[in-house]
Amino acid sequence: MKTLFAAVLVAGTFAGFGAADAAGGCGPDFHRGPYGDCRPNGGAIVVAPRVVAPRVVVAPPVVVVPRGRVCPPGLFWRYGRCRPI
Repeated sequence: MKTLFAAVLVAGTFAGFGAADAAGGCGPDFHRGPYGDCRPNGGAIVVAPRVVAPRVVVAPPVVVVPRGRVCPPGLFWRYGRCRPI
């Protein structure tokens, strides 16, 4: 009985699947309008080209940073001098 129930459940699941129809039943190159009727999709969309001015690239200024303080092993830089750990 369990096997029969499982088989019916699986068969019902597969029978419920259908092909996805994105056109809403209108067919290729058609779509549903606001009142439910089938309307043809618009033709090719033509976009007029536009002219874009080239960008001006400005190099960032060069910043020279002094080398950081390096303390010997066992010390660290704190309050303006090397201090023991």
